[in-house]
This record gives sequence, structure tokens and C-alpha cells, in this order.
Amino acid sequence: MGVFTRKRMGIFMNCAVKLEFGLSHPVVNHHRNLTMRLTSLFKRTTKTVASVALAVSFAAHAAPWQPTKNVEFVVPAGTGGGADQMARLIQGIITKNKLMKTSMVVVNKGGGAGAEGFLEIKNAKGDPHKIVITLSNMFTTPLATGVPFSWKDMTPVAMLSLDEFVLWVNAETPYKTTQDYLAAVKAAGGKLKMGGTGSKQEDQIITALIEKSTGSKFIYVPYKGGGEVAVQLVGKHVDSTVNNPIEAVAQWRGGKLRPLCVFDGKRLAYKDKIADMAWSDVPTCKEGGLDVEYLMLRGIFMAPGVTPEQTAFFVDLMKKVRATPEWKKFMDEGAFNQTFMEGAEFARWVANEEIRHRLLMQEAGFVAK
Repeated sequence: MGVFTRKRMGIFMNCAVKLEFGLSHPVVNHHRNLTMRLTSLFKRTTKTVASVALAVSFAAHAAPWQPTKNVEFVVPAGTGGGADQMARLIQGIITKNKLMKTSMVVVNKGGGAGAEGFLEIKNAKGDPHKIVITLSNMFTTPLATGVPFSWKDMTPVAMLSLDEFVLWVNAETPYKTTQDYLAAVKAAGGKLKMGGTGSKQEDQIITALIEKSTGSKFIYVPYKGGGEVAVQLVGKHVDSTVNNPIEAVAQWRGGKLRPLCVFDGKRLAYKDKIADMAWSDVPTCKEGGLDVEYLMLRGIFMAPGVTPEQTAFFVDLMKKVRATPEWKKFMDEGAFNQTFMEGAEFARWVANEEIRHRLLMQEAGFVAK
């Protein structure tokens, strides 16, 4: 046993001497190669683990932003109108199709011709959990009231569509064409009533344009929203309105109201019958001798100071909403112009519309002194 031990010690001593002087030996080479392979494997494994950890960290950092609490959807108008209907439809589509992990809550803030709602968004700087549906009162309200607010105080998200305007009368009246009604307006000498949403807003701008184009006068009667405007016309409390299609289509379908013309440069494309005819059968106002055109924005804005990632979330969300059958049905029924814009293109469009509305408001004498 002792001889064997001395022999083994001699071998290792010999290996140690040869290793020290760089000499080769089978045992030494075997251990050295094994060590080198283990070292190489360790380095590769460490590198792989580090790469995976970096990738996981990057993925977590680059994950798309999404709301962490309920989103407040502000409607700067009353209930029942076009903006309110669209906002509640969007809320319903998002809930039904589970397009967002948190809930969306519609809140009407129509005080001060919508100023209440717009100021709510303006003062929520950096809060990505508030959005607002905009219509043209985004331009008209600050011009008419002097409220310190501009579309530049918000972050543009997307144009969802453009809304049409229609000249409506009660179905029991004898007026079948635009010319029939305009002749009656002139004969009445300024005694007929035009109902509309708000004062010095879109509906009254169109009314002023009709007056200028025809030399006639109306008694303009303002209401809180388009739904109420339609009800007042059905009840014959006013003689005509310039409501949006979606705000009066139910009363048209029920045989209570009659559309005379649409304030667009071309007829609407929708060919399915609503009542006695389709939207495409309604002539343009220009065809009826009334040279007035006006379309209204239906868009989404956020508070100032939100990030591009937060804005991108809502752009993507609205694209998903617009792809649903429910949205298509709503667009068809309301005869919307389905133009969609986002980003810089949308911002340029809004800037041009602000200029146009300033000119219209000045011409009508609606700008606050």
C-alpha cells in the first residue's frame, strides 16, 4: 500500500514538473482540456443567461402602455345628441368586445356650451385616463364666450368621422322640397322658428348662413342637445331644425319628421331605405337652391402633456372600435362621412378648421367682444 502511494505521488510530482516546464503528458492534457471545455461552457452559459435577462428587461420596459384605472370619457354636450350617442356606442363596443382591460365611463359636461368639458380636459395635464369626444363647439365655444380655451390645450388623437347636417321639417307640414320651405320662410317675414343645439354654435352658424343666402330671417331657438331638438320638432314647437342625421333618424323612421336637404357638396352614399326613401335620395341643399355646406368633426382628444405611447394606445383602440360591425351599423344609420385621420394630418386639419370657424363666426357676428 505504501509503495503504491509513493508511486502515485511520483506520477503526480512528475506531472507537476512537466506542467511547470510546459511539457505534455496525457493525464495533464486530459485535465487541462476538460477544464478548458468547462470554462468555455460556463462563459457561453453566462452570456446566454445575461442575454435572456437583458431581453426580458427590454421587453418589460418596451411593453405598450395601457390604462391602469377607469377611463373617463367626457362629452362636452347634453345627453341624447350626436356626440353623446357616439360616445356611448364606443363605450359599449369596448365593453362588449373587451378591447380594454379597465372600464370606460361616459360623463356629460355640457355646461357653458361645452366649455365645462373642454376645461376639464385642459386642466387634467398629464392624465392619460381622460379623453373627450369633440365636435365643432371646440372652435365655436371659445370664440363665442371668450372662455380661455383652444384645441391646442389638448392632445389630438384621431378623427373618427365627419357628421352631416340635414334641414328637417315636421312630416305633417306641406313642405316637400327645400324651395317649398324657403318660400314659406320668406312669406312668414321672420316669424318661423329654427331649433338647434346651443347658441352661437354649429346649428346657429348654419341658420345664419341660410339667412344670408336667402335674405330670410328665423327666430332661432336653442336647446341643450340634438335629441331634444328632434323632440321639439316632432311636437311642432319649432318649424324646422338643422339636426345631424343620427339625431333625427328615429323620428324619420317613425314617420314624424321629413328631411328636405343635406348640407354637403354631394349626396350621401347610403342606399338602404330608412322610411319612404334612402339617405342617398335626399338632395343636397345646393340642388334645392340653397348654397350652404357644413360638416362637423367627430374626434377624440386627450389632456395636454400625455406621452406619445399613451396617445398611440387610444389611436389603436379607436381603430379597433371602427372595425366592428356595431360601428359600421352606426355609421350607416347616421349617414356619416367616414373620413379617419390621426397624427400630424389630423392636427393640420384641426388648425385649418379653427381658421374657417373664426371667419364664419365673425361673419355671423358671433365672436365675443
